[in-house]
Amino acid sequence: MDNELRELYQQVILDHNKSPKNFKKLETANHSAEGYNPLCGDRIDIYLDIQNGIINDVSFQGSGCAISKASASLMTTILKGKTIEEAELLFEKFHALVTGKLEAGYSQNELGKLIVFAGVKDFPARVKCASLAWHTMISALKEDNKLVTTE
Repeated sequence: MDNELRELYQQVILDHNKSPKNFKKLETANHSAEGYNPLCGDRIDIYLDIQNGIINDVSFQGSGCAISKASASLMTTILKGKTIEEAELLFEKFHALVTGKLEAGYSQNELGKLIVFAGVKDFPARVKCASLAWHTMISALKEDNKLVTTE
């Protein structure tokens, strides 16, 4: 990845950290989960309003590092209007991206703005920060009702 692209990606992450989207408790939520990353101290609550298998609305609250908050913020903007199946597929693609296991066949178009997290794979300790909100969202979908931890 060239330096200009890396700087652009870092700026997007910093912007989402400073002014996160959908940062609130969703009063209409019918699914929720709590996530915790003990390594970094990140804490995230994910709220989903699911109607007829579609994510009608999604939000998050919590505190954490820039990567954790930016990941949750971008995730919430992308999941609105998606089916549960689409959300699960996005989770798999995102996890493959940040762990460096994304198959060459996936294009940037399939990941959209999530591509800004491509550099996370170079920092193994940050993979858990980037994926915490996603693991928590999956738990909320499944209504596990247990604390999600990146331990």
